[in-house]
Amino acid sequence: MALVEIKSLKKYYDTPGGILHAVDDVTLNIEKGKTLGVVGESGCGKSTLGKTLIKMTEATSGEVYFDGQEITSMNQRQFKQMRMRMQMVFQDPYASLDPRMSVSALIAEPINTYHLAKNRNELNEMVLSLMDTVGLARRLANVYPHELDGGRRQRIGIARALSLSPEFIVCDEPVSALDVSIQAQILNLLMDLQEEKGLTYIFITHDMSVVKHISDEICVMYLGQVVEKCESKELFKNTLHPYSKALLSAIPVPSIHNKKERILIKGEITSPIDPEPCCRFAQRCQYAKEECFKSEPALKPYKGTGHLVKCHRVEEIN
Repeated sequence: MALVEIKSLKKYYDTPGGILHAVDDVTLNIEKGKTLGVVGESGCGKSTLGKTLIKMTEATSGEVYFDGQEITSMNQRQFKQMRMRMQMVFQDPYASLDPRMSVSALIAEPINTYHLAKNRNELNEMVLSLMDTVGLARRLANVYPHELDGGRRQRIGIARALSLSPEFIVCDEPVSALDVSIQAQILNLLMDLQEEKGLTYIFITHDMSVVKHISDEICVMYLGQVVEKCESKELFKNTLHPYSKALLSAIPVPSIHNKKERILIKGEITSPIDPEPCCRFAQRCQYAKEECFKSEPALKPYKGTGHLVKCHRVEEIN
């Protein structure tokens, strides 16, 4: 059962040069209790997609259904109660926290906003319980973010997200600003919380190794569009889109004997401002033919499977 359904979602921005297509006609489903990984290079629209899903930015057009309710047309007052059910963990744990608030005050803020605690004692118990849940020592309750390392700061962000007992969390590159050893701890924490609380995630990252570890399904984005979507194991076993192949070839292999051939992407990136109706990867694709520059391919199943790919020449090159 899909908890989140996205239909033809678009987010455009007016710029002096024209209309910037940040998210362009994205249609996806996210199954309840599962993780959808979203990967792609910087500027492909991953974070904008995540923010638009939970109405941190308003969609230009399209629909988002959460648990069967259409939310894009809701005003802020109507959406306030729905906000409790969908939260976000931000990329930079320091920039997303108020430096003038202590750890306990930061975790208590969402609880106070929604008046979930009956009195001060209950609030304190809720805060301490959340600190236990995310692995923050209780002795840190009165310290400030600048006194903590990146991993502990991110645990504060996760505790804030969990404070309203959400069902769906957008994880916007939550480990990219952390040391590798700390990354593993935070990933394992997120996976344990998902299993314990039945959470549904959209996990945004540019790191293919990370997304393989945590995701049930993966969609690859390029210039605001989904170019490939399938189960996580299927993507790594049977990569179809030329852009996805290049991303996977960039994953480092920890062996001097196993030298993997790197696929280098050459050519100019197509402008996301008022793009022509063609394949947006065509300018950089070694397999591009005339039709790729003249018409935009559809995102469709490959040979009748659930593996979706957006490429005119997918059957010729695989």
